[in-house]
Amino acid sequence: MIKSFSENIEYHDERVSTKVILETSFSKEIRILMKQGQIMKEHQAPFPIIVHVLEGAIDFGVQGELHLLIKGDIISLPGKVTHDLKAKQDSVIRLTLSKMDDSERVERVVQS
Repeated sequence: MIKSFSENIEYHDERVSTKVILETSFSKEIRILMKQGQIMKEHQAPFPIIVHVLEGAIDFGVQGELHLLIKGDIISLPGKVTHDLKAKQDSVIRLTLSKMDDSERVERVVQS
């Protein structure tokens, strides 16, 4: 199965956009689109995650410590670690979740 994180990129002015791109037997691959200045408030995932910046740049806060992630950067976090995101530029982000995690949880974080 071949899918693309680069197709149908549509940023929303009023909110962060998420879309499940691929679901496998072990993971859920989610695309997050953030316009410059948009934020995802502090939250945590119940299982380990991987965040990969495909385009743009984000400030990625991990338990109060700020990391600038730019195109190509990737970071992994264990479950239950508090983190937040702020787009420094329009950004395309790949989020890898455990198959046991709920992709709707990500949408709830975006809406909060």
